[in-house]
Amino acid sequence: MLFTYDTELTLRAAAVLVNSDRVDGEQLGDLAALDQYLNDFGWTGRRDRDDVELRAVHELRTRIGDIWDVADDEEATVDRVNALLGETKASPWLTRHVENPDWHLHLGAADDPLWQRMGAEIAMALADLIRGGELRRLKICAAPDCTAVLTDLSRNRSRIFCDTGNCGNRQHVAAYRQRQREEE
Repeated sequence: MLFTYDTELTLRAAAVLVNSDRVDGEQLGDLAALDQYLNDFGWTGRRDRDDVELRAVHELRTRIGDIWDVADDEEATVDRVNALLGETKASPWLTRHVENPDWHLHLGAADDPLWQRMGAEIAMALADLIRGGELRRLKICAAPDCTAVLTDLSRNRSRIFCDTGNCGNRQHVAAYRQRQREEE
């Protein structure tokens, strides 16, 4: 493990959030889809379950996507992460849950708006990457027809394809077929 469990989980959740409108159209288009996403990643605390909340999460998704898009520029990334930390009024505190007895950080009160809690936790996970000199782990899929993001948590930072659209397999098959044609 490169980072703490909660940091890795939050980075994965952030990538899935960003990709929820980059691959196969809008995947968080309604409150049921948002609930499923939140449950899948164990987001706790207040949920208003209304259109205002859904729009706020969509706006957060865009901001997080913008961070991925500038990840090759450390200063621009730091500026965006700091802005998000400030706007979310991140206030760290240690907690644990019955289903996960390990201590981890929450960065907002359970009754803060959902986007605010999500934004603070994602910004802090990104701050962990930056502090660890690991910003290069934020990547855009290398497939020419894909704009999905990924967090490369492999040991040697060798991952280049997302896992949203089978991109790695498609690229490997295409390269194999090209080699076969060249050998004929």
